Amino acid sequence: MKDPTFWILARASGLLAYTALTASVLLGLLVKARPFRSLSRATVTDLHRFVALIGLGALMVHGIALVLDAAMPLPVAALVIPGLSPYRPLWTAAGVIAGELMVIVIASFPLRRVIGAKAWRRLHWATYAMFALAAVHGIASGTDTSRPWAMAFYAATLGTVAAATVWRALVPPPRRVPQRPPVKHIPDHEPEGALP
Repeated sequence: MKDPTFWILARASGLLAYTALTASVLLGLLVKARPFRSLSRATVTDLHRFVALIGLGALMVHGIALVLDAAMPLPVAALVIPGLSPYRPLWTAAGVIAGELMVIVIASFPLRRVIGAKAWRRLHWATYAMFALAAVHGIASGTDTSRPWAMAFYAATLGTVAAATVWRALVPPPRRVPQRPPVKHIPDHEPEGALP
């Protein structure tokens, strides 16, 4: 039997990338909807970006491990060109497209002011396609999918994102209450001993 290190690393990093993507999608929904008033928008936004970067790092490890795994040789070009993988090409292509969307969306974080808030928000709608493609990729090409824990994992992530999306669509975000400037107290008369 060949060394299974890269195969195990590919599986673990793929699951980590998908978990981080799920968490990032949920945090993105929290940023907009703000169901927990105790969490500041800035904190949730920072966590959203950080978790997305963890997912991107795990995705890179996933791709490298797949190329280095001798059990199923994968050409490097298959990491960026959908359909080149000899292993379940359609379902692997879904993962490649999801990964490319992930890179584009994460790269847009620091470019928000350059591309404009409206275009940036539209680009973020691709997150739903990215999440769906990543789920399809994991379910259809993952070697652990038939195991009960894996099916429960995918059902939980899909159900959670679907529920959060429906909740976000149906419940309007809280209104921002405009802050009134503090009222300065102006005395009715000058205090005793005040200089003219």
